[in-house]
Amino acid sequence: MDIKEVLKYCLLQKGSYEDYPFGPEPLVMKICNKMYALISMSSGKGTLSLKCDPFLAQSFRQKYASVTPGYHLNKQHWNSIILDDTILDEDLKWMIDHSYGLVFKSLTKKEKVALAK
Repeated sequence: MDIKEVLKYCLLQKGSYEDYPFGPEPLVMKICNKMYALISMSSGKGTLSLKCDPFLAQSFRQKYASVTPGYHLNKQHWNSIILDDTILDEDLKWMIDHSYGLVFKSLTKKEKVALAK
C-alpha cells in the first residue's frame, strides 16, 4: 500500500477523520479526538505510525525490517512503519484495524454510542 491507499483505508474506519495538531506534518488520524495513526511524507517514502499491543509490536518489529519503535511516541505501544512495499497489504490493514480497535476500546460509553449513530 502506498500513502494514498493507507489514508483512504484509514478514512474507512467509522468516525475516523484527519487532523493536523502538530502543524503541516504529520497528518493525524483520529477517532473522537484520540490518535490512532500518524502519516508522514518527510522520509520520502512515507511513514505510518500506529498504536499496537506491546507483544504484537515486538513481533512486527522482528518480522519486518521496516517496522521500528514509534518515532517520537511511546516506543512500547507504537510502531512506525516505512511504506516501502515490504509489508503485505493484509498485514498493514490488520495493523491499522488493530490500532483503531485499541483506541476505540478506550472511548467512553457515550463516545461509542455517538459513533454507532
